[in-house]
Amino acid sequence: MDGAFASASAISDQRQKIEQYKLILSSVITSSDIGQAKKFIDHMLSDDVPLVVSRQLLQIFAQELGRLEPESQKEIAHYTLTQIQPRVVSFEEQVLIIREKLAELYESEQLWSKAAQMLSGIDLDSTMRVIDDTFRLSKCVQIARLYLEMLRLLNQDDDDAVNAEAFINKASFLVSNSQHEVLNLQYKVCYARILDLKRKFLEAALRYYDISQIEKRQIGDEWIDEEALEQALSAAVTCTILAAAGPQRSRVLATLYKDERCSKLKIYPILQKVYLERILRKPEIDAFAEELKAHQKALLPDNFTVLDRAMIEHNLLSASKLYTNISFDELGTLLGIAPQKTGGFGLGEHVVRVIYPDMMALIAEKIASRMIYEDRMRGSIDQVEAVIHFEDDTEELQQWDQQIVGLCQALNDVLESMAKKGLSIPV
Repeated sequence: MDGAFASASAISDQRQKIEQYKLILSSVITSSDIGQAKKFIDHMLSDDVPLVVSRQLLQIFAQELGRLEPESQKEIAHYTLTQIQPRVVSFEEQVLIIREKLAELYESEQLWSKAAQMLSGIDLDSTMRVIDDTFRLSKCVQIARLYLEMLRLLNQDDDDAVNAEAFINKASFLVSNSQHEVLNLQYKVCYARILDLKRKFLEAALRYYDISQIEKRQIGDEWIDEEALEQALSAAVTCTILAAAGPQRSRVLATLYKDERCSKLKIYPILQKVYLERILRKPEIDAFAEELKAHQKALLPDNFTVLDRAMIEHNLLSASKLYTNISFDELGTLLGIAPQKTGGFGLGEHVVRVIYPDMMALIAEKIASRMIYEDRMRGSIDQVEAVIHFEDDTEELQQWDQQIVGLCQALNDVLESMAKKGLSIPV
């Protein structure tokens, strides 16, 4: 091997030198000998080989890597990346090909996080070569999708969520000018999933619902089936139910409830009860919990899960429609706040209720006060009497309706007056 390298490097004609090195490379690839492959890489990166020659040969080498066995391919590719690193600026195109080949291999083995890490090492902001925005966008979206796929399978790696968000944020600056429909759709899906993971449920619901309304069944080379749209619609319903109770959530609930497609969903019964502001009981909540992902049932710092908080707030808002006022004790019982959620020091439910009867009342008061403060529920709290007074907005709605009736009547009077005077009325 050393003699072949010396013979090739001694050739003065550049074209003949390249052809000789191609023959050596061909024998290295055919032999699948890892040691010879590493020697070839070391020689290509040495001072004995002109840069214009080494670039061309390493380009061919990177493209031929796929012919090797997977484990050999991994070892040689990683060795090549390590050796090139000190001169990476001179071999950016070759590094790109190697990283893409490795990422493709890891993806085929369902090693999503490794595939994403390999692609994230590509310099998308390089000034040494021309990179168009479509390529940048495609890589950012691809990396985010790989990290999200890892999260979907494991439901536990917070670092992957952070990394996925970082690349989607980069893509956000590029997608506005993109005319590539497939990439734009993939970006929307990734962005919705990240909002979902970050528990920004109302924003995620709107994104999912927007995706579910896609009319085209073929975008580029991708086919969109009804099942995918149904999954997006179901995700929109789930995120809306988990969102913080209040006027904004109510508006999205109304949109979903009036969408005929929702009636075919498995979670339609709970959507109906939430929209109609009915109090949800434990069996209904448990059935809904079975459809949720891990992050949608995660434990929060206040010892409630994401689902617990959403259901308590919903039931509290529903109670405000049924009661004029209610004591904190009764509210705590109505909301189904379990004693273990109150920090009962590991004691049994009966002990907590007897020794710490005010705990559940305090939790109920805290939740209600936060919702009133955030203007998500109308009411006031009497801490002396330990009672919450709910305010009904029916009177305001009636006044609004009366104003609309008055406006319509005034318009009708004007039209009648014009008709009596023989004036034409535009339709």
